[in-house]
This record gives sequence, C-alpha cells and structure tokens, in this order.
Amino acid sequence: MAYDVVLAERVRKLLQRRKGITENRMYGGVVYLLNGHMCCGVRDQFLLLHLGSKGAARAIEEPHVHKVDFTPQAIKGMACVSVDGYRSDDDLRAWVTRAVTFVLTLAPK
Repeated sequence: MAYDVVLAERVRKLLQRRKGITENRMYGGVVYLLNGHMCCGVRDQFLLLHLGSKGAARAIEEPHVHKVDFTPQAIKGMACVSVDGYRSDDDLRAWVTRAVTFVLTLAPK
C-alpha cells in the first residue's frame, strides 16, 4: 500500500534536527521513531500520532481526527489525522509537536 511521500517528507523535515529520530517502514507506510518509540508516521494520506491514551482520547474529539483502525482492533494511544487536519504547515507542526512531547515522557528503549 502506498503512502503520501510528500507528507512523509514534510514530517521528516520537522524532525530532521532532533536527536534520536530513526525512520522505518511499518503499517504499510513510514514511521518515525524517537528514542526507539514510535512517534508519528504516514500511512496512505493519514498522519499517525503516538499521543498516549489520554492524549489520543482528547485528539479524537477534534475535527479530522479518528482512531487508528486499520487493524482488527484500534491501536491504543494512537490517533489518525486526515488531510484537512494537517494541510497547513502550522497544523502539521502542532500535531508532530504533540507526538514528540508525549514520546519524550517515555523512557528510551
């Protein structure tokens, strides 16, 4: 399954100067790990975010956001943002920052 390479590049640019970032293929797309933890990713045209249980629950109440539901069960602690939710650079930066902020609370792997 293809993923939006333009979105992946936009995310990559936001994360490129941060230490501890690695990039892997996963979920039929690309994910960015921070200190060994999945931070955010791109699948199809969706932005995937690791926000923790509380952060994901709050995010899912916002427009253009839903549960990560491409597996038989929704992936806990994750949120999925559609194109209208990250179209502007400011919106994308805000979402990626939320994921980075959460992942930095986790002990490195």
